[in-house]
Amino acid sequence: MREPLSERVYRRAVRRDEAAERALPAAVRERVPANGVRQVAAQALQSAGDHSVHASTVLPWLLHALGAPGALVGLLVPVRESLSMLPQAMLTPLVLRVRHRKAIFVAGALVQAGAAGAIALVAALGAGVAAGVLIVAALAVFALGRCLCSIASKDVQGRTIPKGERGQITGLATTAGGLAAITLGVAIRVVGGEDASAGLLAWVIAGGAALWVLAALLYSGIREPDGDPWEDDADASAGAAERPGWARDAWALLREDAQLRRFVGVRSLLLVSALSPPFLVSLAAATGSGSLVGLGGFVLSAGLAALLGGRVAGRLADRSSRTLMSVGAALASAIVLAVVAIAALPGFDGGSLWGSAVLVAAYFLLALTHTAVRVARKTYVVDMADGDRRTRAVAVANSAMGVVLLVVGAASAALATLGPTWALLLLAALGAIGVVATRRLPEAGRD
Repeated sequence: MREPLSERVYRRAVRRDEAAERALPAAVRERVPANGVRQVAAQALQSAGDHSVHASTVLPWLLHALGAPGALVGLLVPVRESLSMLPQAMLTPLVLRVRHRKAIFVAGALVQAGAAGAIALVAALGAGVAAGVLIVAALAVFALGRCLCSIASKDVQGRTIPKGERGQITGLATTAGGLAAITLGVAIRVVGGEDASAGLLAWVIAGGAALWVLAALLYSGIREPDGDPWEDDADASAGAAERPGWARDAWALLREDAQLRRFVGVRSLLLVSALSPPFLVSLAAATGSGSLVGLGGFVLSAGLAALLGGRVAGRLADRSSRTLMSVGAALASAIVLAVVAIAALPGFDGGSLWGSAVLVAAYFLLALTHTAVRVARKTYVVDMADGDRRTRAVAVANSAMGVVLLVVGAASAALATLGPTWALLLLAALGAIGVVATRRLPEAGRD
């Protein structure tokens, strides 16, 4: 009998953990390859779509092209990031009532598709303040859809993929998404040049909407068990019991679970790789390299980082996600400090060939370290708990991070009024503290 295609693809792409797979029920074990391939493909499509509606590159460029005020540009990243995290603890009780969590992901992907379509429509037909307000509003809806996908994807992965293989799934999806981003960056650079028009970006974002529809279709084919194969019946019964209100439940989980509390604290200190790139772009523009690099250059750098770092980060995360978070934060802080020091040198010109090369290389390296940190923290939180407790832990951690993002984002934005260098220094300092704090986290890998 010929081996199924999904089995062959999965065996070649993933370094399998035979012991962890044997611990699964037979019905779940047999479906690991097919489910894994579908998750990689769906998450890759979502990652590629993210690059078409990127709050740090594409959308700021679009608002500038439409003549929207700069104040709206400052709202893009906080709206995108905080609204994809803040509501998760509130939504968790509703998610726990759904037997097959893949339905939550499908719904979230379709919401993102609709919101991206709305942004594309505004890009094609709108202009000025009204267009900017509508894009920010559609981005808020988009973030809520992403919120649903974030809760569901980790839960589905925990139910269908054993420990030791989960980081590789996330890494492969990141790599595939990076390849799509490279294609997008080259296309924007070739077609749009240094000044991509609003009309061109409307087509790019519409293409992203189509990718989310495809992701929803692929994800709907995952064969998910009714419960978590790693969870005991007694734990499942306790998880199904009546709980207090979501806010009280979230606070109780943070108070009782020391590991989750430490993870949230550490993750708060690892924002250097996530929040520094937009300020690096501002620094590039301030030193004269913005016109040389262009939008396509930044998108290309982000995609190349995901392509090169995704798979390697996935395997390293399966070995020790804690160590990868620590190393990633250390490298990101070092990169930021190096860029600030170089930019402060007398006679530094970001518009020169070598100056532009330094800034583009720094953006690429920051994106590379962010890929590693992102894959590591996703793997850590999925491995940290099982069953409904994992669902609650993911939601509470992300809701807490939504608040942290608003606080750190506001602080860095306030410092940025003095210049992007000050915001970069704040984030580098937080990252350095995070390196030390990460070493105090317990491992969350294989038992």
